[in-house]
Amino acid sequence: MKKLRRTMLFMPGNNPGMLQNAAILGADSIILDLEDAVSITEKDSARVLVREAIKNVDYSSVEVVVRINPLDTEFGHLDLDVIARTKPDSIMVPKADENEIREAHEILNKIEEEEGFKKGSIKIIPLIETAFGLETVYNVINASKRVVAILLGGEDLTSDLGIKRTKDGEEIFYARNRVATVCRAFKIDSIDTPFTDTNDFEGLEKDTLKAKGLGLTGKSAINPRQIDSIHSVFAPTKEEVNHALRVLKAMEQAEREGKGVFSLDGKMIDAPIINRATTTVELAKLLNLI
Repeated sequence: MKKLRRTMLFMPGNNPGMLQNAAILGADSIILDLEDAVSITEKDSARVLVREAIKNVDYSSVEVVVRINPLDTEFGHLDLDVIARTKPDSIMVPKADENEIREAHEILNKIEEEEGFKKGSIKIIPLIETAFGLETVYNVINASKRVVAILLGGEDLTSDLGIKRTKDGEEIFYARNRVATVCRAFKIDSIDTPFTDTNDFEGLEKDTLKAKGLGLTGKSAINPRQIDSIHSVFAPTKEEVNHALRVLKAMEQAEREGKGVFSLDGKMIDAPIINRATTTVELAKLLNLI
């Protein structure tokens, strides 16, 4: 069964209360953050807190992702070594490029062998937030079979580009489109950048609809209050589900009658429409809508 990643909620790794409650907030995935949310003076204590949380808190209802510090910093390798031994679902590598993903892959191979974990069981989610990472995203994904999704970091990307980050997001149109397209080619998830105004729910809905319209499959969040709005956008509507069911029923009837082509409501139904209907029904089943 496909893993749902409609929402990935960032949680600061230096907040014990939030780490304890992270699994009950409704997100599909939680990102326990050792990087941006943690000051330099708290890096070591946050690493210990996250390690102990994964060991002792019941996170079985959500995917557990840990964002480590970049591997070219003094904290990155220690983060990866300590956290990987607790066997989180995934490691998020910030400012990812092809070389860093290869390096993380090899380190995880070594740790899994040492700990007796199944090879390849710890996945990697690269965080694309530089111009170089964006332009080489194909190579980033291709660098490891552990890669299951890409998360786009709009704030750092626009900073790297030297441009202003805006609410309407026109400046990251290309980045969203590129990430969505390459991820679709690899059949992995593409997760959109967070919407940073946690009080603007209308803006959040518009931004999420824009991301979905470009082919992104989920969106990261920085506040639990954003989860329901994002989920509502990425859920198929009742009308979409009903139409998809009718398409598949008509296809089954056409197959019984030996017809190679068929129509529904006066419109020819071809393979792309059937594939879309199948995807819609599978998602509806995952969400218990049918």
